[in-house]
Amino acid sequence: MDLPEELIRLQHDADDKGRTLEHLDAGERQAQQEAWLEAAAKIEAAVTTYAQEQGLNRHDVEKTLRQAARRRHSQS
Repeated sequence: MDLPEELIRLQHDADDKGRTLEHLDAGERQAQQEAWLEAAAKIEAAVTTYAQEQGLNRHDVEKTLRQAARRRHSQS
């Protein structure tokens, strides 16, 4: 399944924001957690819209997207 670059970029961004949480103290963590939750909500909505528009199973799209984002992360 070929996914739009925009979806992969959004997933990568959400993943990066989530990984950042691991390295923050309690005060910084709250703000970063809000940024991560916002990014996660954005990618969830984008995946749902894309799956509906393409007539695809949302969970299949999400699985493929996560794999694509992980590949991209390991290449950078």
